[in-house]
Amino acid sequence: MTDKSLAEMFPELVAFLPCETPDEWINEASKPEYLDIILIDHANNELKAASAAQSLILRYKEGVKVTGKKRTPCNVDLLNKMSRLAREELRHFEQVLALMTQRNIEYTTVSASRYASRLLKHARTWEPAKLVDTLIIGAYIEARSCERFHKLAPYLDEELGKFYMSLLKSEGRHFSDYLSLAQEISDEPIEERVALFCEIEKETVEAPDDKFRFHSGVPVKTPEAA
Repeated sequence: MTDKSLAEMFPELVAFLPCETPDEWINEASKPEYLDIILIDHANNELKAASAAQSLILRYKEGVKVTGKKRTPCNVDLLNKMSRLAREELRHFEQVLALMTQRNIEYTTVSASRYASRLLKHARTWEPAKLVDTLIIGAYIEARSCERFHKLAPYLDEELGKFYMSLLKSEGRHFSDYLSLAQEISDEPIEERVALFCEIEKETVEAPDDKFRFHSGVPVKTPEAA
């Protein structure tokens, strides 16, 4: 593991996030009784991330269809970055699954947190705005994951802590890829949309949450684990 702060490693990522993960979440996440749910939900998130990247490839491989206008050309940069991201996320899923197997953690069904759905709820429905918002949301999900891996790692056993620290480089790059693609594809400045999702992300992370997940908010006194 490294003694470097996240700000030293990824200054743009830290500046992008509106707040740190609340200590109350770390206090719960570091308890042994929540390790199962952390790993199961982490595995689910890796699968969802891979699926989301593949969906973007399939949806936009022929370009973006804008109502009343000619379809834009295929964005090869989008396809390449999402292909690489999907492969990496699937590899991470395999690694989490291996850790679960070593620890005799059964891969059971776990409901999703409200984190991603609350962000996606505010995405625009027309193109290319829909794609731009989806990419900005992807940047927030990857940035928050990176921040939580870094913040949680010191409280875990050595093997798991090292694994989470090993994910930082790819998570940081995924954040950068999503954000740069949003800037590249948008036909207008994205600062206003980034600010909107920044506010929603902060509200979601800092709000009380009765369900404990990797991206959940501040745990209530007895958060639901399953």
